[in-house]
Amino acid sequence: MTDASQTGGPMLAADGTPLKQSLARSLRRQKLRALLLISPLLLFVMFSFIVPIASMLFRSVENSIVSETLPLTVEALGNWDEKSGELPGEDVYDAFVRDMVIAIDDKKHTRLGSRLNYEETGMSSMFRRSGRSLKKLDPETDGPFKDQLIEIHDGWGDVKTWQVIKTHSAPITNGYFLNAVDMQRTPDGAQAQPEDKQILIKLFGRTLFMSLVITGSCILLAYPVSYLLATLPMRVSNMLMIFVLLPFWTSLLVRTSAWKVMLQQQGVINETLVWLGLVADDARLVIINNQIGTITAMTHILLPFMILPMYSVMQTIPITYTRAAKSMGATNWTTFWRIYFPQSIPGIGAGSILVFILSIGYYITPEIVGGTKGVFISNRIAYHISSSLNWGLAAALGTILLGVVLLLYWVYDKIVGIDNVKLG
Repeated sequence: MTDASQTGGPMLAADGTPLKQSLARSLRRQKLRALLLISPLLLFVMFSFIVPIASMLFRSVENSIVSETLPLTVEALGNWDEKSGELPGEDVYDAFVRDMVIAIDDKKHTRLGSRLNYEETGMSSMFRRSGRSLKKLDPETDGPFKDQLIEIHDGWGDVKTWQVIKTHSAPITNGYFLNAVDMQRTPDGAQAQPEDKQILIKLFGRTLFMSLVITGSCILLAYPVSYLLATLPMRVSNMLMIFVLLPFWTSLLVRTSAWKVMLQQQGVINETLVWLGLVADDARLVIINNQIGTITAMTHILLPFMILPMYSVMQTIPITYTRAAKSMGATNWTTFWRIYFPQSIPGIGAGSILVFILSIGYYITPEIVGGTKGVFISNRIAYHISSSLNWGLAAALGTILLGVVLLLYWVYDKIVGIDNVKLG
């Protein structure tokens, strides 16, 4: 390094460049090297987490299939008053036939029918059946089409059919979110779904309630186990830790199926209670296909996720604190409640967040042991993804669930403080 203080110029590095410039270049190289080291992880997180969430958010409001498949019809319906109670004019039917002929050639009419069937039952079969006859029509010579369409299927003579098409023709819609909270889009605005279809809000409430119960059950069961593991000699503690980790070596499906066998009315639990005389043979407990079965099975499955954070925090609590409290005359209970328990709260917080977030998204265990009364909203999301193929509604439900989790996380941070959460 050259001392340039005598000449009044900038301080120079060994290679003759200004020291400030040389240090800046060195810092840039260090930052670039660090970025290259973590770039595989960043790419993995982006493509496995951020991109799917962004796709889910977009799919929950995307509704371009109607406007893309029926562009002429949507434009013609813009001049029709859907609240008048009268069928649209011949121009709408003419535009519809022109759009449908193209859609049938591109095999898009069945997809359009499936989309509209989410809003009005019967639309899918109407589009599919009408497609066979519409394919034979020539838009240039076979008009007018209003009476012909009604003859092909009487649904085209129903005002509600055209109301559904117009109401759900916007490329961006809030319809999926309305459906997710037991509401629907109508020509008169958002309205509640019929009572026999109002199930999703109930499922959201059930999911939150049962997830909190499962989290509380895990805390009550995990705390004494974690305390025992943290206070026993290391050789014994390590041996007992194997039993805590043992469930991770068994398939989730196997563990859940085992609970289904144990909880049924002819299962191990009921048979044991009958043998002990605690339950009459004709009054066996119903602990399967309901909330009790789901809570029991999921508490067992998620218990290790509560024990491990608690244990890692309790292991760091100095034993000298409790000894000092006892030497000053504190009872065992006072020592535990005033000295030990406050220091273990960060482990409880970490385990609670982990268990709650895992439980709120579980769907395999509730599906197997929950029946109709113990399923979660995640089971409904899985149904719409794999069975009904209503991915827009599934995305909306997932987005709402994500929002609820983030809101609860924010509330937890305000009340407890996320800085107080520790994993050891």
